[in-house]
Amino acid sequence: MYHTRTVATITSRQHALVSKYRRVARGDDRLALVDGWHLLEDAVRARIRIESVAVVPGVTTPATERVLAQAQKTGATVFPVSPGVLQALSPVRTPSGVAALVRRRDTTLPQLLAPSPALLVVAVDMQDPGNVGAVIRSAEAGGATGVALAGGSSDAWSWKALRAAMGSTFRLPVLAAQDAAALIDELRGAGVAVLATVPRGGTPMHVTDMRIAAALMIGGEGSGLTPTLIASADACVSIPMHAPVESLNAAVAAALLVYEARRQREAPS
Repeated sequence: MYHTRTVATITSRQHALVSKYRRVARGDDRLALVDGWHLLEDAVRARIRIESVAVVPGVTTPATERVLAQAQKTGATVFPVSPGVLQALSPVRTPSGVAALVRRRDTTLPQLLAPSPALLVVAVDMQDPGNVGAVIRSAEAGGATGVALAGGSSDAWSWKALRAAMGSTFRLPVLAAQDAAALIDELRGAGVAVLATVPRGGTPMHVTDMRIAAALMIGGEGSGLTPTLIASADACVSIPMHAPVESLNAAVAAALLVYEARRQREAPS
């Protein structure tokens, strides 16, 4: 059974806790905001450090109380708050009764390449946090070993991206790299084949060998990959499409490529 160190329920929207949660929701280098029991449970199971939890008394069940108790065992403080305060501190339009601040988990390139043969998704300038979260979710589901977000890509630990990833960010290594070109050079130097995804003219994905250590480079919404990045890749790959369709959503493209790689890797030799 979890316990609260604060006896009285926080009812003021001017409380310092509200200000802190709002600040983190706008972006923080150290912490991230999660909303909902599912995400909180996934974070606990993945051993993400939970700093604090704001919960509306009376909305818990025996199962969610166990989640709170586990969070407290790792050092989290649980604050009872009124529904109005939860509404004020959570950026979600309809909060589910609980929100938490968690410690971000940093990933290094060696960690990203540790599984062998590596299968990475490299998203470049993917600005929609929903797409970023969907890419991370698809990458984990399809058996990719990690994700790299390069250039102007959205923050994987923003609350919108975390919701879209549905917990995958807590389990799959995700690297943030500001310089996409430098990341490509590092990957190639580590023996990883960089495959640039292009709408037309690339080798069809089912013909491209993805059994080797590979990084699937996908451009962001709209403009896609720059000619310079495409030229820096080891090869170009395309997803066959019937005309007049010219492109796919970036997250959909990532899912198709990852699952094609999985098919190849699991096929009998």
